Amino acid sequence: MRGKALFLAPALAGAAFLCFALPTLSIAQLTPEELARRPDWETFLKKAKIVDAVGLGEGVTKPRRMTLRRGDVEHLGVWKSPSGPGAGLTDKWECEIAAYHLDKLLGLGMVPPTVQKSYRGRKGSLQLWVTLGASELDRTREDIPYPPGKTRHIERMQYLQRAFDSLIANSDRTLQNIRWTPDWRLVLIDHSRAFRHGPMHTGKLIYGKYGMQTERRFLELPRAFVERIRGLTFEKIRKAVDFYLSFEEIEAVLVRRDILLKEIDELVAERGEAAVLY
Repeated sequence: MRGKALFLAPALAGAAFLCFALPTLSIAQLTPEELARRPDWETFLKKAKIVDAVGLGEGVTKPRRMTLRRGDVEHLGVWKSPSGPGAGLTDKWECEIAAYHLDKLLGLGMVPPTVQKSYRGRKGSLQLWVTLGASELDRTREDIPYPPGKTRHIERMQYLQRAFDSLIANSDRTLQNIRWTPDWRLVLIDHSRAFRHGPMHTGKLIYGKYGMQTERRFLELPRAFVERIRGLTFEKIRKAVDFYLSFEEIEAVLVRRDILLKEIDELVAERGEAAVLY
């Protein structure tokens, strides 16, 4: 059962968590049925026994791939607990969990279930393992074209990724960790360097017309996603992320929210609402 499907639902050990049917205008990359199973996966990750742990040897956080078992269900997870230079400052396992909870609050449905779990006396984040296809880096190097009929959908997913990463100040979204599922859905992983709150990450966004990467914009976004961003408050974020973000990190999200909405409003004024919001 290990790694054969993208996700395996604990309640239905043989059923695929990610289906291949995807509504064209859906915000989330997961179907409603898959989204409904997230609480089961969270429980599985928290309560499952760790039967094996292997270092992946990738990145400065040195994550571990864990084999998890609860009852007759066995699945993989990725555990992170940065301990090298920058741990607790530039790399925080708490940010992995906060990104998942904010993903849920915004109805994005792109970040796999992620919980807190201790291993050998260390606290860390544990994220459900996702079997992924080529990275955007691989696709670019090997000149792999996007499949016919998927271009518009993929472009919209990229816009969503840029808007979300701008909101959470994720400074580590490299081409290597922009990963596609075998059926060309975008799943967002690696958020240990998100939620920066210094002047560099509150004065401007990472992407966008006035961002650090002006060539990568977000020209179309789901109306429901934008409205959820518009409705963010300190209290809503605090309730969603619990103690995984500091007050300063939450306040920084709200500062970026205003910058993001300003650019979206300008886009609507320039191009028309129908061309920007769907």
